[in-house]
Amino acid sequence: MSQGFSIELYFDPALENQVLKAWNVLARRQISTQLIEIESRPHITLFSSPFLDPAGLESVVKSFVSKQEPLPLSFSSFGTFPNEKNHLFLAPAPTMALLQFQAQLCEAIKKEGIEIGEEFKADAWIPYCAVAQQVPKTRMAEAFCVLRELKLPVSGYAMDIGLVEFSPVREHFSFGLGNAVEP
Repeated sequence: MSQGFSIELYFDPALENQVLKAWNVLARRQISTQLIEIESRPHITLFSSPFLDPAGLESVVKSFVSKQEPLPLSFSSFGTFPNEKNHLFLAPAPTMALLQFQAQLCEAIKKEGIEIGEEFKADAWIPYCAVAQQVPKTRMAEAFCVLRELKLPVSGYAMDIGLVEFSPVREHFSFGLGNAVEP
């Protein structure tokens, strides 16, 4: 049973490997394995909804990405949200290019009659890349120590957008930024 869909921003291989390194260390220390278990891929979620028609969004996303260039990203800090889920994340520097990219994508989706949830509206969206989910409260300090070993900032580029269904994660499609739309 699907829990929902999300449009995810994927990284160049070097940046993706830096995030995977954190996932793997947290898994080896048995702090958090959930992202690996659900077969996720390091990403920043640009939009998410419990109900979507993937086929209906494919042309919208393909058209959008054809007009975009790879985005520079720099993960300069890490943190957690103030809730009981105990998720840890890397936070990219919120550049104007990244914020506009997400806002323009949501605007294109909205034009298709798809409602944009509050957390994905331009004035509320918080870009982040999950590195651990459901960390036991007693292991949070250890998890933060692991992330401190990452030697931030880690930088690279956002290269692709994909639509996934979760959980487990199943990709419906992905497109490289800047690729020409086929006739």
